[in-house]
Amino acid sequence: QLVESGGGLVQPGGSLRLSCAASRFTLEYHAIGWFRQAPGKEREGVSCISSSGGSTNYADSVKGRFTISRDNAKNTVYLQMNSLKPEDTAVYLCAAVLTGRSNSCSRSSGYDYWGQGTQVTVSS
Repeated sequence: QLVESGGGLVQPGGSLRLSCAASRFTLEYHAIGWFRQAPGKEREGVSCISSSGGSTNYADSVKGRFTISRDNAKNTVYLQMNSLKPEDTAVYLCAAVLTGRSNSCSRSSGYDYWGQGTQVTVSS
């Protein structure tokens, strides 16, 4: 029900924009989180955005480099990733939780719907 796209191979310092689209429900009243899973590491909450779009949160490891946004008209949430580093290499997944009209989100838990993920590889 959630489909990520936009991953790929990029050189260090490069940029990618990931998209998270819902096919069978509207994301409008859902908080959205982006997570990543690297081999041998625990899943990390990278960023989240509230249903209102008014609140965002970032992991310290990506703060200042990644930007989350949403376009409810397109039923899509984006993760703009700049200044990518090799340590950003991972499978990136988006997740959604119904919150109603809310100005909060969580990078840790409570998500009901998950995508399959898109691979991001940062390497020269």
